[in-house]
Amino acid sequence: MIIVLDPGVGNLHSVLGGLRRAGAVGEVVDSRQAWEDALGRGEVKGVILPGVGAFGDAMSQMQARGLREVVADAVAKSIPLLGICLGMQLLFTSSEEHGSFRGLDLVQGRVVRFPEGAKVPHMGWNSLELHAPEHPLLRGVRQGDYVYFVHSYYAVAARREDVIASAQYAGVQVPAVVARGRVMGTQFHPEKSGDVGERMLANFLRIAAHPALIEGVRP
Repeated sequence: MIIVLDPGVGNLHSVLGGLRRAGAVGEVVDSRQAWEDALGRGEVKGVILPGVGAFGDAMSQMQARGLREVVADAVAKSIPLLGICLGMQLLFTSSEEHGSFRGLDLVQGRVVRFPEGAKVPHMGWNSLELHAPEHPLLRGVRQGDYVYFVHSYYAVAARREDVIASAQYAGVQVPAVVARGRVMGTQFHPEKSGDVGERMLANFLRIAAHPALIEGVRP
């Protein structure tokens, strides 16, 4: 079972559609009770945290819906987790978007705005630079493959090795894919990134089915 968390700040339809194309049916969970119900019905293999909009609003909704505890429970159970777009940013320690907000702190670092003068949002297709092409999430992804971004803030990782792929924009090396153990994230939208994105979603499904694939893999 693949769970798609609903923090109330994203369009789940495109993510669910992307999962279907990759070969899975996602089940939406929008509360702690829905999570407990899902656990009671069968084995949860993976969790996806999508999101668009503002970091602070998303964290408030996560707290109100009990989804912070859901994420913590998934991590404690060693269930693979994939954050998408804002969902990836929420994995970080903090954000300066419209204030100062604490994140989930599963990947250490902060979310900051692009430099003054940069055209924001960073919207459209951009190419990937792979730093850990051997990572199972990047299986079949090539140097220079294009994926689709829409974001005005970007993550600065405290540990360089957590960034397994990046993209250049406005003079910034933007973390495009992060991974720390079974916690992973994409700044771009894999569900809107054609064959490359579909391949990465399929890779996540494969990791969810066989978590041992990422044991001992950098980082």
